[in-house]
Amino acid sequence: MTKTIYIAGLGLIGASLALGIRRDHPDYRILGYNRGEASRTIALESNMVDEATDDFAAFVPQADVIILAVPIKQTIAFLKELGQLPLKDTALITDAGSTKAEIVAAAERYLPETANFIGSHPMAGSHKTGAIAADVLLFENAYFIFTPSRLTKKDAVPRLMDLLSGLKARFIEIDAQEHDRVTSQISHFPHILASSLMNQAGQYAGDHPFTNNFAAGGFRDMTRIAESEPGMWTSVLMTNQEAILERITEFQARLSQVADQIAAGDEDAIWAFFDQGSRTRKEMEIHKRAGVDSFYDIFINVPDEEDVILMILELLRGTSVVNIRINEENREDINGILQITFKNKEDLERAARVVRENTDYQVFIG
Repeated sequence: MTKTIYIAGLGLIGASLALGIRRDHPDYRILGYNRGEASRTIALESNMVDEATDDFAAFVPQADVIILAVPIKQTIAFLKELGQLPLKDTALITDAGSTKAEIVAAAERYLPETANFIGSHPMAGSHKTGAIAADVLLFENAYFIFTPSRLTKKDAVPRLMDLLSGLKARFIEIDAQEHDRVTSQISHFPHILASSLMNQAGQYAGDHPFTNNFAAGGFRDMTRIAESEPGMWTSVLMTNQEAILERITEFQARLSQVADQIAAGDEDAIWAFFDQGSRTRKEMEIHKRAGVDSFYDIFINVPDEEDVILMILELLRGTSVVNIRINEENREDINGILQITFKNKEDLERAARVVRENTDYQVFIG
């Protein structure tokens, strides 16, 4: 049976959702809303959506499923508007926000008791934006979280899992409050740390210019997410204040403890500090590739010779590469200077095998 899916927001997330839905349900009618004309045009020309509008209310009465893939404040505003618009009796409403408690509360406040709403959070993203950056593989192997509400009907999760099967994501249900507590630790607070490190380093470089030259390796990896969109992360912090403030306070205590150990010259305590961190990381699912990025990396220790990188890329011809990172200014990285990122395990393993068979370079799997 043909269904009508309405995606409000044709940015990276919304447009990628449209591609995933189209992949497994080519017969479904997909409608899109976007305020900006550029992404509407791209979505139409690329067949991501069948029709597009800049009037949110226009397609609501036709929709079997409504997905709000807009910033958090806009999501809440649209939920309020939906409470005043004619909905199909069987319409299912969800969102794609990075925090859930306030969105779920807004749905329960504004939507009629007959509505069917469940919160969603696809834990994937990119530094790229807009429909032009849409990627059908964006959510592959990533967690796609559902947060039920008082309005959630029994059919909500099965319907969404079927609708979104083309994403190849890992679906999981969790309470909205618990979602916000967990993501405050592993997503929201790390963004604060990354920006804090960058702001500190930027100011420090004023008196110590070589800071900019030597900022590679671990510093580069820890601060990558500092390039994220400021407006989005401001909204995240403002809608998860209590949990994030708790994480900051707890971390301040940890920093103070390490500072005391350094001041006291307590080598055993400092060794235990690093050992605990190392062991904890090895035990986490970071290494199972089910987290936010769901990317697969190899690190190749290559010589500083002309055309060596082109030679490796030629070896990998036919393999889909997500990203290439070259660090030529600082060789303190124990995993080499060439990092190549893949989207799935099969491409990673093939690349590692091909490079090892055809070169004598050290290859490390990250």
